[in-house]
Amino acid sequence: MSTHAKRERLLLADLLEAAGPGAPTLCEGWTARELAAHVVVRERRPEAAGIVLSPLKGRLERVQAEYAAKPYDELIRLIRTGPPRMSPFSLKPVDEASNTVEFYVHAEDVRRAQPDWTPRELDPVFADVLWSRLEKAARLLGRKAPVGLVLRRPNGQTAVAHRGAPVVTVTGEPGELTLYAFGRQEAAHVEVDGDKEAIDRMSRTQLGMA
Repeated sequence: MSTHAKRERLLLADLLEAAGPGAPTLCEGWTARELAAHVVVRERRPEAAGIVLSPLKGRLERVQAEYAAKPYDELIRLIRTGPPRMSPFSLKPVDEASNTVEFYVHAEDVRRAQPDWTPRELDPVFADVLWSRLEKAARLLGRKAPVGLVLRRPNGQTAVAHRGAPVVTVTGEPGELTLYAFGRQEAAHVEVDGDKEAIDRMSRTQLGMA
């Protein structure tokens, strides 16, 4: 049975292939080649722990540079085929939990960096999945917010990303709110309401896992 993570994986691979290795992405400083290398290293090499462990960051950067030097079509193939069996990412529950949002965001990193990109309409089931994940991660993603931050769906559902005052409310579909919370604020199609100064402070803040 197909999963959300598997679908997003294949879509990401298709977008990277179509864009070409030198194409820009929304990941600052990364071309499509470097983003592809990141995806491969993340689920195939132990050095990927450097994503969250600062002391290992240097080793991660070296390994990622080595992978970025590989033929681009090989990187695309490795993304499509997925991780080796020894990787925890090969387990379906882990794949779904760890890669659904990761691949969705990176697919949009590729799509929205292109001048001719077009909006993608998400099916309601997938939108609900993204919202569910966002609700759980909102406090972590919004921890650097300098003011109160509330994420709101058009249907009225809300998630508090950061407690404080004044409050900035960001309204949008789950996919757009996900991009906003993962630090792609400028690329997300959302409405931002609140005190003008508070909104300005939020616009200068980098949200996300980093």
